[in-house]
Amino acid sequence: MSRETHVVGFQVGRETYGLPITSLHEIVRVPEITAVPDAPDYLEGVINLRGKIVSVVDLRKRFGKPSTALDRRSRILVVEHRGRLAGMIVDSASEVLKIPESEIEAAPAMMQAGGLDCVTGLGKYNGRLIILLDISKVLAAPDLGNELAAAGSGKVGAGTGTATGRKTASAGK
Repeated sequence: MSRETHVVGFQVGRETYGLPITSLHEIVRVPEITAVPDAPDYLEGVINLRGKIVSVVDLRKRFGKPSTALDRRSRILVVEHRGRLAGMIVDSASEVLKIPESEIEAAPAMMQAGGLDCVTGLGKYNGRLIILLDISKVLAAPDLGNELAAAGSGKVGAGTGTATGRKTASAGK
């Protein structure tokens, strides 16, 4: 019996990515996001997830893709990183993919030499390629770790604004 790797599949742009199901905490619809001052462009801000402050990274921006408006399919993948919860905005989350280990290849050297170095491999699934990610490397970029720690520490001003450029609930309507 061949071994399988279980990943949660999600889309950012036209590509399908996967991360180990074991690193996923939950998938939620995109709520109102509170902006964090002086954060990098790809750190959208923080959300309140049942009383816990969760930093949210926009993977489109993180991967250098053009930003688009959120829609009904947009989701936040909540993962645990360095003992804290972190969220990643994706265009859509598909399903749990069971990829036989024989269908997974190491990431090409050109991908590893790139700026992110977060691709662990490529999985072949039903005729398409799934880009497998190391979530700790996506979230642990040198200029991102401090912002995630500060934004998720609860020491950021509580609910002081929502100017993220994203469509959020309108005040007074």
